[in-house]
Amino acid sequence: MNTPKTAEARAKILGREELRSRLETHRLRGEKIVLANGCFDMLHVGHARYLEGAKREGDVLVVAVNSDASVRGLKGAGRPILPEQARAELVAAFAAVDYVVIFSERNVEALLSELRPAVHAKGTDYTAETVPEREIAARLGIRVAIVGDPKAHSTRALLARVRDADTGNRRE
Repeated sequence: MNTPKTAEARAKILGREELRSRLETHRLRGEKIVLANGCFDMLHVGHARYLEGAKREGDVLVVAVNSDASVRGLKGAGRPILPEQARAELVAAFAAVDYVVIFSERNVEALLSELRPAVHAKGTDYTAETVPEREIAARLGIRVAIVGDPKAHSTRALLARVRDADTGNRRE
């Protein structure tokens, strides 16, 4: 069923060329662009807090969602749980998110070069020293911000709990 809200979320999902064009308009208005990224496979509260924290770093939040092939390369067999278009639409449904782009690379170095955001937001499972794209961000003058709440949730842990519940095991 296509409701006005789902149509609104889908409209936020753009290809790279269209996204670059829209971001140029925001730059001309003097707006600060933030790029966040992730697999977003089975959303949990940590994702919501990460995206809200990223949005506080600027005016326009772009979220790069890993493609299915990229997730498999990063997370292994059996992942992703949800296909890329569904994950992109779920992320786009967050009020904090202005645009979503699906990317196939293992990290967002190419997107940082293409989109030139003012800020690259990463979750608290990273430090300034462990952000994979830190060198290219520094070279391009992009500030790296660590945002969100402490890493106390993960999709991997959530999947383990679901599997345990399904088999009758209980983890505390």
